[in-house]
Amino acid sequence: MQVNANTLRKGHVLDYNGKLWLILKGEIMSPGKGASVIQVEMRDVRTGVKNNIRFRTQEVVERVQLHEHQMQFLFSADDDYTFMDQENFEQLVIPKDIIGDPVVFLSESMICTVMTYEGVALSVELPSSVTLELTEADPVVKGQTASSSYKPAKLSNGVRIMVPPFIEAGTRVVVNTIDGTYVERAKD
Repeated sequence: MQVNANTLRKGHVLDYNGKLWLILKGEIMSPGKGASVIQVEMRDVRTGVKNNIRFRTQEVVERVQLHEHQMQFLFSADDDYTFMDQENFEQLVIPKDIIGDPVVFLSESMICTVMTYEGVALSVELPSSVTLELTEADPVVKGQTASSSYKPAKLSNGVRIMVPPFIEAGTRVVVNTIDGTYVERAKD
């Protein structure tokens, strides 16, 4: 599908120079003189090599159409994670580096959105938030104000996050899977 370069966003896949490239970042830059350009950081889907390319904003590029699947996480073995398609029950093994940093929030039976091209997984999107229990939380330091202070805490999956001072160990909290930040106390 032919699209203008200024419509490119994170997660899009391009067919550029005969290879598939996953866009990691895109930023439109307007110099003081001359036409605007879009600076794109992208990764080769098959080899993992990263590259930075500049396109003119009105330049036409070839965007690849991906297939979106709702898949259930089953188990992990070393750095390979196995997912099952919810429609046809086929299993797909996805390497850890494709999932990225949110891999620490994966739990059994979690439903994720997997983008594929010709049967190869290109990206895995976890739910936007998960509910986990705090196993450790530092005590409150007297004299700190509640509005701007946070204290370190450890989740049941071993990840360390910052939480407000009133949160104690054993509390269930909602955590953002994209950046690993505290959202709120769980309502259950």
